[in-house]
Amino acid sequence: MDDNGEQQPSGPPEYKVYRSRKGLLSRLRSTDLAGLRERAKGGIKLPRRGDREGGPPSDHPTRRLILKWVAIVAGGWILLSILAFLISAQLQSMKLDDKADAALNGSPFALTSPQTILVIGTDARVTSTKEPGAAPSEKCFEQQSRGEAPHGPCSVGQFRADTLLLVRAGGGTFRKLSIPRDTFAEIPGQGAQKINAAYAFGGAALQIKTVKRFLGIDIDHVVIINFQGFEDFINAVGGVKVDVPHKLCADISGGAGHGQGGITLHLGKGEQTLDGQKALAYARVREASPCPGPGKSAFGLGYSDIDRAKAQQDVLNGVKSRLTSIWRLPYNFIKGPIIGWEAPRAFVSDMGGPTLLQLALSSAFASSGKTDIICPSLSACGSGPDGSIEVPDSVKRHAVDKFLNG
Repeated sequence: MDDNGEQQPSGPPEYKVYRSRKGLLSRLRSTDLAGLRERAKGGIKLPRRGDREGGPPSDHPTRRLILKWVAIVAGGWILLSILAFLISAQLQSMKLDDKADAALNGSPFALTSPQTILVIGTDARVTSTKEPGAAPSEKCFEQQSRGEAPHGPCSVGQFRADTLLLVRAGGGTFRKLSIPRDTFAEIPGQGAQKINAAYAFGGAALQIKTVKRFLGIDIDHVVIINFQGFEDFINAVGGVKVDVPHKLCADISGGAGHGQGGITLHLGKGEQTLDGQKALAYARVREASPCPGPGKSAFGLGYSDIDRAKAQQDVLNGVKSRLTSIWRLPYNFIKGPIIGWEAPRAFVSDMGGPTLLQLALSSAFASSGKTDIICPSLSACGSGPDGSIEVPDSVKRHAVDKFLNG
């Protein structure tokens, strides 16, 4: 005790040793004070960030750095693919005829709500092709590819719609309904005749109005297929797989070897992988030819406009499968910017990049469903004038209800 009466502690003073730790969960663990004191007395080097506890320095920082740069490069490649898609789609949407755009009822929120899309394939061909019926001038071809009504030196009635397909997509939905091109329908201002003639008289705008009146539904968006762009897109995704129900042979535009720019198609029964040219030819077959060799073929069984519509839906399903299959992810990743750029160039549409991207994301996780045609068989519908197909109202109502509501 000191002279002033205060009691002094005996021995050296006690100190508390603290060690800071990162993270909320680490604070719940008890502090190893004894271990820290021993380390301090013995001059043991405390572990550095990235080192193993009590061991040699780790190579984790190097691996983490490599993974970080791989992730940055992969993310940049994906971003480039998306930007290529958005820019290409936006440029294509600017080509659509204003009258066709005005005839639509579309919504930009395709990711959350189903949209009805009219897919139109025209039989217009570029002037450079040797196929019969090629556009007489580049200007006339541009009119048809943009969905404009023929005007100026371009002949009214020259190019009809080659394909009419309704797609219900968005909000996790993906359904299809084909309208055979020879279906008998009332065309506003032109009387009743084959439904595909509407495109030849008034372009995409009149074709949209005709389908709306024929089925009694709204059309939200339109897609006009370009033959050359379609081929390039199919090739970009590495071709498509289709299941051919019967051996099929056909001569498109006179067939190959006749100097007319045609193609001769020979397909066996079963699953086939088609490149862009063959996929387009398969979707365009109207009449089958005799096939050499034994076995039944589509020629002997009869090939109708309904079979043609089924083939077109098979090609569409093949494209969707190519883009969404988990086994195709490496290929699609490597070719991402090319696919992103070529995909929108296959068609002209009112949908710009953001809307198309929403549809692609929504449709990727939706089932493709089976093939649906407004006339499931010729016996379900009647025969109309000039070899057309006449669809009863009851058949139309059933097809529309199934298309809209599943």
